Amino acid sequence: MRFPIKESLSPVEIENGLKAVLKDGVASSIMSTLTGGVFLVAFAVKLGASNALIGLLVALLPLAQILQLPSIILVEKIRNRRAITVTACLLSRSAWFVAALTPLLLSPSRGVAILIAVVAFHALFFAVSNCSWNSWMRDLVPQQSLGAFFSKRLGLVMASGLIASLIAGLLLDVAEHVAVKGELFAYAFLFGMGGVAGLAGVYFLSRIPEPRLAPSLMQPFKRAVIQPFRDPNFRQLIFSLGGWNFAVNLAVPFLTVYMLNQLHLNLTTIIALTALNQAAYLKSLKGWGKISDRWSNKSVLAICGPFYLLSLLAWTFTTLPDKHLLTLPLLIVIHVTMGISMAGITLASGNIGLKLAPSGQATSYLATKNFVNSIAAGIAPILGGAFADTFTSRELSWTLRWTSPGGEVAIEALSFEGFDFFFFTAFLIGLYALSRLALVKEVGEVKEQIIWSEFFAFVKRMGRHLAFPRK
Repeated sequence: MRFPIKESLSPVEIENGLKAVLKDGVASSIMSTLTGGVFLVAFAVKLGASNALIGLLVALLPLAQILQLPSIILVEKIRNRRAITVTACLLSRSAWFVAALTPLLLSPSRGVAILIAVVAFHALFFAVSNCSWNSWMRDLVPQQSLGAFFSKRLGLVMASGLIASLIAGLLLDVAEHVAVKGELFAYAFLFGMGGVAGLAGVYFLSRIPEPRLAPSLMQPFKRAVIQPFRDPNFRQLIFSLGGWNFAVNLAVPFLTVYMLNQLHLNLTTIIALTALNQAAYLKSLKGWGKISDRWSNKSVLAICGPFYLLSLLAWTFTTLPDKHLLTLPLLIVIHVTMGISMAGITLASGNIGLKLAPSGQATSYLATKNFVNSIAAGIAPILGGAFADTFTSRELSWTLRWTSPGGEVAIEALSFEGFDFFFFTAFLIGLYALSRLALVKEVGEVKEQIIWSEFFAFVKRMGRHLAFPRK
């Protein structure tokens, strides 16, 4: 067999497999950086896509994750997760070569349609690969080092993504001044290189060994899907993370559009802020990994969740009602805070699912969790895109006035318009999701007072280190 399965793996095989997982993470990060996020949205804006189409474009990847449920049948029938993952990734990542031709051969209007089709194709096969990959990693990575390993992987992912985004931003900036359509040709190059990086990741995936899938996974599809919802603890986790993903994706996918159209920032500034966000993310990962292993994943989420929500709310103050003197400094603080808190959220929300999923049923449990997350994360940007133009023409403001014989002073204390409404709504929904998280039980969790005291002690140590660095 091309992808043999072993009854058990030796320590050397596990170590080599984990190294290959890290290498795939780097390659996949470069691919997703060059073909998604800021560059995908900015390219769509460049092609003239409306807010509704941008919302649809962003929603395709999470919505396609609903295929994780029928993918359970595929995993149970074939029972070779490496073969499924490698084949699905090969198909999904090859689609970016088609996207590379979009700005070269087609008009902007047709380019948007082809771009949506490419992203949809990529998303469908990515969902299939994600289902088998999650189950595969559940059995490959030692449980006692989940936090440390995935924090290390996330660190490499963010570092490679940071470098790729800076190089890509420089390329776009230079290309814009070289030729009339230089920026479009630069996007074509970025998508092509993203495809190359993706195929490199497929090679590394093919080198990862696979332990045999636990026999207890064999069960009817309907039962496999319903079982996670019958588990009270896991059900609370599902709904908590689902609400969180809806809140985040109601606002975050449109941050690039907001900075381009409402704050009128150039792409270079946006990429610099994104790089700052990724640097903060990267710098804090190791610390969150230690906290999650020492205490619990809930401990990390209890700290990071409120800070992330406050960062979302802070976006509403970047205009009052227009750009002001503190807009850029506020954006810097927001991006740093979001990066630090999102590092902990990404690490802990992934690990807590792996930790609470029973052995032998990880595929169905994790696929069901991802299914709910995907529905929430897919519906949110579609709603955001559909109503964005409606709220653009509406404003809610609160002005403080001081009148005296010498004149009148007016201070714009609050001004909501356009995407500001989504930022505030996301804040409220996120608070509800965090309240549901408190009902989830995890081994190793401690009282909230201990968590916060540990966190503030860590902040003080970091502050002293920055103020008085060691020689």
